[in-house]
Amino acid sequence: MTAEVVPLPRKRPTLDPMLSLTASGMNSVNSVILDRMQSDIPLIPRLAGHLISGGGKRLRPMLTLAGAELVGYQGTRHHKLAAAVEFIHTATLLHDDVVDGSELRRGKAAANIIFGNPATVLVGDFLFSRAFELMTEDGSLRVLKILSNASAVIAEGEVSQLTAQRQIETSEERYLHIIGAKTAALFAAASQISAVVAECGEEQERALEDYGRNLGVAFQLVDDAIDYDSDAAEMGKDQGDDFREGKMTLPVILAHARGSEEERKFWKAAISGHRTSDDDLAHAITLIDNHNAVEDTRQKARHYAQRAIDAISIFPESAARNAMAEAAQFAVARGY
Repeated sequence: MTAEVVPLPRKRPTLDPMLSLTASGMNSVNSVILDRMQSDIPLIPRLAGHLISGGGKRLRPMLTLAGAELVGYQGTRHHKLAAAVEFIHTATLLHDDVVDGSELRRGKAAANIIFGNPATVLVGDFLFSRAFELMTEDGSLRVLKILSNASAVIAEGEVSQLTAQRQIETSEERYLHIIGAKTAALFAAASQISAVVAECGEEQERALEDYGRNLGVAFQLVDDAIDYDSDAAEMGKDQGDDFREGKMTLPVILAHARGSEEERKFWKAAISGHRTSDDDLAHAITLIDNHNAVEDTRQKARHYAQRAIDAISIFPESAARNAMAEAAQFAVARGY
């Protein structure tokens, strides 16, 4: 099969084509999610529903549905699997908010603030369990291996990020490895399993995995740029969360590497937790702007988005391929 270069769209990209492509399937996925988040313990659906109904883009399950459209799959197995992907993602968000002590998620109070840390962790565990129920019901050991491995890699990525926290010497290479694990692994798995249920060949399966993985890296790069580039109303979280938590994201890594000796002293104090006031955050944003670190982070995201688009160029042109290409561009053009 000969690959062709897919040009980037010139208009401002949106998720609308992806939303239209997957609308019918997402109705089925949402029905599964609503059914499987129920429990005789009232706190569980209340807490899970707080996040699940909180306005997320549901991009990861959409990737499973879009991938199935791309390869012409006519069945329905991917609906439950897309729901499993969303449960894995939601569980990791619940756990992340506890670890990070987050106060906002998608523009409203994080679950841990409302329900407390113990309940939030346990409901996250409940959603992981529901995800694995859905996987085993599908019956494919290949699918189970892909999604269970992704879950383990995500956890490794979160632990790796935790150990890199407040470590000013964190390199760009390590940073990319961390986001490849904690974010891109689930994007890759969500895309890949659509090829598995459709019984595609190795080339198509690898192409969808590559699409998801590169899209996931691009998505996280932009998330990290936004923390120094937008206000909380756009982001749905407090601006400067990463800064105050001492996370070594690419904008900080670039600004630190390019800074003067005095600027590096500031970054060392800030990342170690000694300079975290609003004035310190404003100074950090100024330094990042001075060294073009946000734009360079977004530029790297564009590179990964183009790699994602190139990966699916092996497939014939179709509404599905075009929607997936535009979704990759939306991921890097967004401000939230």
